[in-house]
Amino acid sequence: MSDTRMTDEVFDALVVGSGPAGSIAALILVRGGARVALVDKATFPRDKACGDLVGPRGVQLLQDLSVDVPDSHRVSDMVVVGPTGNRVRLPAPPGRTYPGYGIVVERKLFDATLQRAAIADGAEFIAGRADEPIVHEGRLAGFSISTASGSPRRVHAGAIVGADGATSRVAEAADLVDQARVLWGFALRTYLDQPVELPHIMFWTPQRAKAFPGYGWVFPAGDGRANVGLGVGVLADRSAARRVAHDLDAFIAHASKVGVLDRDGRRLPDRSLGAWLKMGIVGTTPARDRVFLVGDAAGLVNPLQGEGIAQAMDSGRAAANAILDGGNRNTDRYRAHLARSQGRYLATTASLQRALLRRPRIVAGLTRTITAPGVGSTLAGGWSIMWNNLLDGASPGVSTEVARIATGLGYSLTARSSDRRWISEQL
Repeated sequence: MSDTRMTDEVFDALVVGSGPAGSIAALILVRGGARVALVDKATFPRDKACGDLVGPRGVQLLQDLSVDVPDSHRVSDMVVVGPTGNRVRLPAPPGRTYPGYGIVVERKLFDATLQRAAIADGAEFIAGRADEPIVHEGRLAGFSISTASGSPRRVHAGAIVGADGATSRVAEAADLVDQARVLWGFALRTYLDQPVELPHIMFWTPQRAKAFPGYGWVFPAGDGRANVGLGVGVLADRSAARRVAHDLDAFIAHASKVGVLDRDGRRLPDRSLGAWLKMGIVGTTPARDRVFLVGDAAGLVNPLQGEGIAQAMDSGRAAANAILDGGNRNTDRYRAHLARSQGRYLATTASLQRALLRRPRIVAGLTRTITAPGVGSTLAGGWSIMWNNLLDGASPGVSTEVARIATGLGYSLTARSSDRRWISEQL
């Protein structure tokens, strides 16, 4: 019979979720001398629906923290494929503050590496689920943890980091999400037994002149495999995600038709996996009363192309540094960091995403135009910097100026959007 006696413990910080955002937060906290409880309901290594691509900013952060990721593969340029198969190669030049490449590594390996690093440096790992919130003087102060061993634990902490994904229990318990406003998306990923050299993002029009409401990807996965998936934007209607499972096979057929994949690519068994995406911060308050949301829990997914790992790790680092700084205004410092690093970009792109998802015919025409021969190649350098949110820290040059102009134009066009107002109020 299991021992069900409840124990009470006090930590400097409780980190719920040990994906990239949570593990980086825990790593920095323990390196700063904090006593940290790192909680996750999953047994690692565990798989995750993702494109498995870590962008240049993420690579730089790993280097800054001296975290080595084995079994990773460098990738540089990205290819954007239009609805008719036209290709635009987006260059990946190094910036002043980041390298000119990303890395590809399976999430089950990547996440386990970061979790091990945090535990090795001193984080106390608790295998279990954060269930009942502990409230003290009107604020969230901890959780009752249902542990894998069956012995519940009550964990109190001076600061709480919610790194538990798009459907965050921490965000719910701290009342930091307005579900009706969230920009929801859903992604479904599988692996194919065939090699791909460069990452591909694909625009698709499964119905004539009507764009798919999201994006497709075909990324290299190492060992002669391709990571293939679809991400669909559903706004606040999460029931619309049901279409993705049906559409994935049709998308794979389309990718084969336009020559991105071979027609004889075999889907690897038991490797299809889906996940919710929460994009652009919209609907989420990222921090309040010493509760910090990071990564997917905060909605820090790029609304235009789905990147989230680099943003997750950066937010984990920023939240940890704010906690270590101490004082009554550490949540303000965290929000200020998000405002500097992502606020302007997300205010623009979240607003654009909402508008474009409602106009599939306009999107179909726009994606054909920007990937047309001559047009895409002219825009490629600036497009790469702007689309991947690499303007801050980019090296001087024509492409950087094009990205700056495009970013400014987008910011002006979205000046009156409700999403822009929400983000400005939260940051």
